[in-house]
Amino acid sequence: MSRPTPFPPDRPRLALIGAGAFGEFCIPHLRRFFEIRVFDPRPDLDLVCERHGVAAADLASAAGQDIVLLAVPFRHLRPVARAVAPHVKPGALVIDVCSVKVRPLAILQEELPADAEIVGTHPLFGPQSGRDGIAGLRIAVCPARGRRGALVERFLRRRLGLSAARMTAEEHDRQMAYVQGLTHLISRIVLAMDVPPLEHRTTTYAHLESMIGMVRHDSDGLFRTILADNPFAGAVMQSFTNATRDVLQPFGYPANGSAL
Repeated sequence: MSRPTPFPPDRPRLALIGAGAFGEFCIPHLRRFFEIRVFDPRPDLDLVCERHGVAAADLASAAGQDIVLLAVPFRHLRPVARAVAPHVKPGALVIDVCSVKVRPLAILQEELPADAEIVGTHPLFGPQSGRDGIAGLRIAVCPARGRRGALVERFLRRRLGLSAARMTAEEHDRQMAYVQGLTHLISRIVLAMDVPPLEHRTTTYAHLESMIGMVRHDSDGLFRTILADNPFAGAVMQSFTNATRDVLQPFGYPANGSAL
């Protein structure tokens, strides 16, 4: 894997709209390559920007940059897209990082100017899994409008050292219905059981604990996006429910004929 290399001194301008947990996590990785402006309504935005050595901006100024990175939850994506649309300049590149892709990319194509290029991404990591570095971690790239999907993929591979995979939004969501849907569902179920501390653990159980630890601090909004906003998740969850019932029935569960 090639070592990340910096852009020339005349760096492209990038706006980060959304400085929540993931948005702020992105800043140190991107500021080596871009002149960054950050917009977020959080009251401590100036402190966040000072901590990372970047500049705060109002929404209109941020939306007018060469590259606009939308790091907002899916439930806020449409109003944010509508708010930035009047300020997006012709030919600008707009990128999102939602955990699902079909519906977010449809929203961006509906709300943004027709001459804006759109690329969807989904980093399969976050502040927890990327706390020791992001080199080699996976990211999906889903071009939606324009020709710069390959450029985004190349930047992610060569400059950030990520393992980037280009795919359609539909392919992404079909896979994530299993990859994220099952892991988050199982983790939430185990957390809801309030399992006591256990002294004697198998290696397999330790792997389960590790999986739960990776997602236990994820927001309820992200959990909802993964299960409710992925158009393919419903079928996977129903399959999981049916399989669970079939596995448990020979042992008398669920008891008294109750439905699972």
